[in-house]
Amino acid sequence: QVQLVESGGGLVQAGGSLRLSCVASGSTFSINAMGWYRQAPGKQRELVATISSGDRTNYADSVKGRFTISRDNAKNTVYLQMNSVKPEDKAVYYCKTDGIDMGWTIVAWGQGTKVTVSS
Repeated sequence: QVQLVESGGGLVQAGGSLRLSCVASGSTFSINAMGWYRQAPGKQRELVATISSGDRTNYADSVKGRFTISRDNAKNTVYLQMNSVKPEDKAVYYCKTDGIDMGWTIVAWGQGTKVTVSS
């Protein structure tokens, strides 16, 4: 199993920056892709950004050019650098990992970290 712990959420002014971190523990050898998702009040959870084991990245159109996802495999950590934050970025941000262990698909979610944006 993989356990994920996010940190870095908080209050940020519109136009400001915030950096989220997610540390994985447990069966980290099984992890392939890592990603960030978010869920705003009253809305469905949506993809923000993903990064593959080969560092290929994918972003939601709404965050392209403003957010950057990166990973440090030595630290089992994935980051989300959020720049030029907008009020609509307010949400709970969740870390997710996908991997395979002995032929089984392993999906893990973190508990979420809340991002609030003041205008």
